[in-house]
Amino acid sequence: MEVVVASNTDELAARAADLVQAYLHSAPSPVLGLATGASVQPLYRELVRRHRVEALSFAATRAFLLDEYVGLDSDHPQLYSNVVRIDLTGQVDLDPVHLHSPDVRAADLDVECARYDRRIGRARIGLQMLGIGRNGHLAFNEPGSSFDSRTRVVSLTAMTRVDNARFFEHPDEVPRRAVTQGLGTIMETGHLMVMASGAGKAAAVSGAVLGPVTETLPASILQTHPRVTVILDPRAAGAIAADSRFRQVASRAG
Repeated sequence: MEVVVASNTDELAARAADLVQAYLHSAPSPVLGLATGASVQPLYRELVRRHRVEALSFAATRAFLLDEYVGLDSDHPQLYSNVVRIDLTGQVDLDPVHLHSPDVRAADLDVECARYDRRIGRARIGLQMLGIGRNGHLAFNEPGSSFDSRTRVVSLTAMTRVDNARFFEHPDEVPRRAVTQGLGTIMETGHLMVMASGAGKAAAVSGAVLGPVTETLPASILQTHPRVTVILDPRAAGAIAADSRFRQVASRAG
């Protein structure tokens, strides 16, 4: 695991964009795993800038959504497939048919989850973008999720719904269920890139990087993956920066 502490949000976005750009240039048919949320928004802005100013191309890329809300209308602005189109894919040269997401309006969601999981497995995602929840969730794998879990329908915890309420006009509008890639699915990715900013993520980051590997903190599974890059701002790194063990995994941004 490599841990990078950026000096601010702009540098965090730049370091993450460097990894994405290097991956896109290294693979003839890159497959990206896309996340949503506040942690990745600065990254997406930087990728769009590089596309427009530096001709960074996504033309050969396929992309898979990490998770999706259940119960929102297909045109809802907070449906993650809509969010990622607005923030990233609709502003670059990624072919819309190469953006994949689970069909959360399917008649049988369990069948759809299994289909989506198989499709991800065949595609072999090379670089997966991830945030981390205050309670240590990865994607929508809440505490207690099995490390062997696959893509499935989950119930969102009260903390997660509170954290996501800022994206909705009223807290009651936040969905109570979602489809998420499972931890077992995520761990099959070639390279995991985790981004976190803000003091509210510091405890979860510390547990994920330095704590015991336990299903009560799903992000701790990152310690068992062969290639993980964690990119933090100083506040998100606050709980680990003073820990002597941190020097063994940290790579400070210059």
